[in-house]
Amino acid sequence: METAISTADPMPRKIFKKYLPSHESVRNHRHIARFGGFLQHPNLWHLNRHSVAGGVAVGMFSGLVPGPLQMLAAALLAVPLRVNLPVALVTTLYTNLFTIGPLYVLAYLIGRLIIGGDGTPFSPPPELEWSRPRASLEAFMGWALSMGTPLAVGLLALALALAALGYACVQVGWRAYVIRAWRKRRQRRGEHGR
Repeated sequence: METAISTADPMPRKIFKKYLPSHESVRNHRHIARFGGFLQHPNLWHLNRHSVAGGVAVGMFSGLVPGPLQMLAAALLAVPLRVNLPVALVTTLYTNLFTIGPLYVLAYLIGRLIIGGDGTPFSPPPELEWSRPRASLEAFMGWALSMGTPLAVGLLALALALAALGYACVQVGWRAYVIRAWRKRRQRRGEHGR
């Protein structure tokens, strides 16, 4: 049954291929070509259920890495884990100026639940000043550092939970879509056979 279903899954690939560059164009890019065989494993570029689910998991985990190192972390995890690299990189974008504050507050609260209070009082994140992005980033980083151990533990726990959730959602969603498409195709064949 798995082989019959796996041959009927062109649509999820079409969706991802629509928004991602081809693996040939990425591999031939002048900066990436320097790495040669290091980036040649097929799962880094192929769109199948397992490599995409792994890429989403890596991206969800890496999205909570502090600072502007999220894509670097995603790449450093995706290559040895042999999951889809472009999907991992794009998935990190769920964290941005609008979502990072609430995610860090949630992580802090999770950390407090896990380790209990360590005496670090909660203070709300600073307001972002759009006219002064550097000052806003520095203020946010200072706030994050002041939250201490509860934030660090909470970030790790939240990153692992989001990675597991992302992986499971892609696996279940992809499989459900394939089964539905396979059933529709069998139904169409049955109608034409009459």
